[in-house]
Amino acid sequence: MDDFDFIGQDDHPAIVAVSNVDVLTMAKADLTEMGYKIHAVHTHEQFESRFYMVNYQVVLLEETFAGSSTFDNPSLRLLQNMSMQFRRHAMICLIGENYETLNSLQAYAQSVHSVINYADLTMLSQVIQKTKAENDLFLSAYRDAQVRVLHKR
Repeated sequence: MDDFDFIGQDDHPAIVAVSNVDVLTMAKADLTEMGYKIHAVHTHEQFESRFYMVNYQVVLLEETFAGSSTFDNPSLRLLQNMSMQFRRHAMICLIGENYETLNSLQAYAQSVHSVINYADLTMLSQVIQKTKAENDLFLSAYRDAQVRVLHKR
């Protein structure tokens, strides 16, 4: 599924921006098993273009994606500086060796929902499910209010 697949109304889209082949393979397998339709990207330009085209539910981003580091990762900077209206629909997970899995302060510092260390990738599906559930619960009041406002028009 490396090519762009069209997303239907009932699909659950996920974008994977990971350069490490082993991590990419594992992430794609876990997300497929969880029922997500995956778009794997290989460059920062592809990431930006696709992110604006599709309301991805899950974003997996490697800190060293496309040869970058946490400090010079254009895809991470894009997400960090993006207005909330463009990123509210997505649960963003940052993968790297400098993070302690599910460390909320590290995630907050990087403006993502969760972080996961390479050593804990066998728990990737659990981390995604937990983080997505927490994010959905947090945003449920906002989403309910948005639906009520739209129905009043």
